[in-house]
Amino acid sequence: MKNQEKSGFSNIILLGIVSFLNDLSSEMIIPLLPLLINSLGGSGLAIGLIGGVRDSLTSILKVLGGYLSDKFKKRKIFVTLGYFISSFFKLFLGFSKTPFQVLVFASLERSGKIREAPRDAIIADSLPKERGKGFGIHRAFDSLGAIIGSILVFVLFWYLNLDFRKLIFLAAFIAFFSLIPLLFLKEEIKTKKKFQLSFKSLSFPLKYFILISALFALANFSYMFFILKAGKFFQGKLAIGYPLFFYIIFNLFYCSFSIPFGILSDKFGRKKIIEIGYVLFSLTAFGFIFAKTFSAFLLLFLLYGLVYAIIDGNQRAFISDLSSREERATALGIFHASLGIAALPGSLIAGMLWQINPNLTFLYGSITSLIALILLSILKQI
Repeated sequence: MKNQEKSGFSNIILLGIVSFLNDLSSEMIIPLLPLLINSLGGSGLAIGLIGGVRDSLTSILKVLGGYLSDKFKKRKIFVTLGYFISSFFKLFLGFSKTPFQVLVFASLERSGKIREAPRDAIIADSLPKERGKGFGIHRAFDSLGAIIGSILVFVLFWYLNLDFRKLIFLAAFIAFFSLIPLLFLKEEIKTKKKFQLSFKSLSFPLKYFILISALFALANFSYMFFILKAGKFFQGKLAIGYPLFFYIIFNLFYCSFSIPFGILSDKFGRKKIIEIGYVLFSLTAFGFIFAKTFSAFLLLFLLYGLVYAIIDGNQRAFISDLSSREERATALGIFHASLGIAALPGSLIAGMLWQINPNLTFLYGSITSLIALILLSILKQI
């Protein structure tokens, strides 16, 4: 048993290192995307479209990754393929000259999310008695890479004056190194149960929570609007520098509190902790309506980081709790796909409201997340 636990913990550390390197790369690009789109003449609606499509077009691949992983009893090959695809298309993103090209390459890069359900299934199976902790550790590695990546892009932009394209090419180069730890990853899937893909076969609490989390995803529109709102109140180089700095703060708090909130969910229950996250997102989105100063944005990006620390890993852990081992990757794939499908209308609505008045975007997010909270809280069985 001790050897099994040691092997499981090693898997989580290895996947954490992979996510650390990949997210270091990704987070060098992510805060630049809305600024790049703006520089290429993209509007608020274009940003909403790109932010939504890059998640939604690849949703079927998230289900497919989970389905194939359960069907063939393999995880590692789909995890490796996903990370390779992401690394490959990051290179092409650096060649974008129009918002449409950004849309195409950013979406193809996101098709690497085929890895998510099999990867999350490995994490869930590696520490079955401490899933909150396991997902918390993984998200902490992930967001630590995001912190270093966002700091690195800030330093390279601010002090070395590197342009968008050079920064993206550097990020792509780093991404390929994330494939190395996967060579040492171990997988073990023990089940004799015949595999069948059926949403109907999932338990009612599992299906209900997937729908609730999809509703919350409608509220949780693209981070790019938070970045743009912060940039509107500063001039010159600060209009880019400050949003990059705020994004570092977001990632710092995301990283610092992922493990503590994962442990809290193991102790006090996943549902209670997730409800706290929904409330906090509603308050944070509402706060962005009134934010105009450096200190206000600093506080709100801090809270935004806490929201992700509370919700991201714990929603995955909750899906794992509510699903059987035989269907876990499929359930996680359906979960990720539901979030991706909801991301497109969510970000499009946010983009259309932004065209009318940016404050309406954040009001929409605040109200919709409260509805998700109410629907989650009324179901007592989970």
